[in-house]
Amino acid sequence: MVRKYRVGVIGATGYVGQYFVSLLTDHPWFELKHLFASERSSGMAYQDAIKNRIKTTRPPVEKIANLKVSSLNELESFVDELDFVFCAVSMPKEDIYVLEEKIAKLELPVVSNNSAHRSTPDVPMIIPEINWQHAKIIDEQRKRLGTKKGFIAVKPNCSIQSYVPAIHPLMSFSPTKINVVTAQAVSGAGRSLEDWPEMKANVIPYIDGEEAKSELEPLKIWGQISDTEIALASKPIISAQCLRVPVEHGHLAAVSMSFENNITKDDIIAAWNNFALPEQVRGLPSSIEPFLYYREENDRPQTRIDAGAGKGMQINIGRLREDNLFDYKFICLSHNILRGAAGGAVLMAELLCREGWIKQEA
Repeated sequence: MVRKYRVGVIGATGYVGQYFVSLLTDHPWFELKHLFASERSSGMAYQDAIKNRIKTTRPPVEKIANLKVSSLNELESFVDELDFVFCAVSMPKEDIYVLEEKIAKLELPVVSNNSAHRSTPDVPMIIPEINWQHAKIIDEQRKRLGTKKGFIAVKPNCSIQSYVPAIHPLMSFSPTKINVVTAQAVSGAGRSLEDWPEMKANVIPYIDGEEAKSELEPLKIWGQISDTEIALASKPIISAQCLRVPVEHGHLAAVSMSFENNITKDDIIAAWNNFALPEQVRGLPSSIEPFLYYREENDRPQTRIDAGAGKGMQINIGRLREDNLFDYKFICLSHNILRGAAGGAVLMAELLCREGWIKQEA
């Protein structure tokens, strides 16, 4: 690699945006060049723009702290200084849809944490360890957009990234029905326990739009490229309930499954323990082995103890047992900001760079 990829972060002052900045600070492949946020932060040093609302565990290093924040209206002026951008903005979905296509048409690849384009048929929604090959649809997307380099790739909703990786090695046993109940951390809403007093000693049994995403997005992950789009998988049928719980980080899922084929508990554990990273992902800076970790303890995984396993990129699984209504049930856990948001997007960007979808300008 002649030089590092030049990277910008859109929405850099928000919750996920700050994690992007933190993860990119010492990244071996990526150099953080420009930060973008709303007009109220424009012209400010990054450390001043996030003053009194730092969300990460460490403040930005001096070089990053002194970077000037630019407004979105200025982005076009910096296109020639960037190889791609991460996008994690807080805007209406319709506005994000337009914004990300506009950036892609400037011949600037967009790696997005947002939901606006997850249902766009020619936009890949990637969990690198599972459906890395969906990046091939970028060729069709570029035809539609009329671009040579620009495109949009998205990561899925944080709610599905605890249980879809755990289910994926079991797809060869033909699961037919899945019931999942998620217990989701407040940081998934861009909040903290400190600034959300309603969450104290409370569970809120509703997260706007979350259950539909949890039921549909896995079918795109398991879908197949068909002509100019990613066709959704027809099975398994998924029923989801999503709860907001009073923890800072970590989405935990209780999963029950039925299978078309005969399967034993030993088969399931072996499938998890033997899951190997595809060669396209192995050795990427943000990849982790093992990706899936089955815990034998009766009381694990626990959100506070295990969400950060594997630098927050590992999926922890436990409590596998037979079910009275379904065939089997188990618990799984992921870190919703690292694996589920910024870290998952950084890993996807690494994959897209390795596979040549994002190129460096001379």
